[in-house]
Amino acid sequence: MTSPREIFISVDVETAGPIPGEYSLLSIGACSAFDPDNGFTVEVKPINDKFDPKALEVTGLSMDELRQRGLDPDAAMKAFSDWLATLDRPNDMLVFVGFNAPFDWSFMNYYFHRFMGKNPFGFTALDIKALYMGATGSSWRDTRSSKIAEHLKPKLSGTHDALQDARYQAEIFRLIRQNLIASG
Repeated sequence: MTSPREIFISVDVETAGPIPGEYSLLSIGACSAFDPDNGFTVEVKPINDKFDPKALEVTGLSMDELRQRGLDPDAAMKAFSDWLATLDRPNDMLVFVGFNAPFDWSFMNYYFHRFMGKNPFGFTALDIKALYMGATGSSWRDTRSSKIAEHLKPKLSGTHDALQDARYQAEIFRLIRQNLIASG
């Protein structure tokens, strides 16, 4: 019997504030970490009117526009779940990969459980910042994306577009893994 494959999915979210439930998930971007052209993106209707102005300033998203064009949260999470299902086979393990994964995973976990009844990632979340810190021995302060990019020289950059950022994160993840393999 073969071991289950681990399917690494780079995920980025844009939100209306710092915590799920009180603030809305506004957009999801995801891609296969080793096939970043295979991506998914969706904008989500807010679940309430609460927002942190700084969060919206960073993303450039508008709560009013998302109420019009975003998918209802249940439809958005179903679409994301359906896309994830195209990537794995029975017994495979989906691994959530994020830059500051605790933040992004908390929104994904909340929304999947609230609107789908379960999270296809289970409790698997890999934090790129922690991986980088462990791989390089850097300080936590040096795990900012600008510092990591200075060291790894990725071709992409972060833009606060969820799909673009998921692809950027996937590149950072691959570069860290390549450096670990090369040095190990």
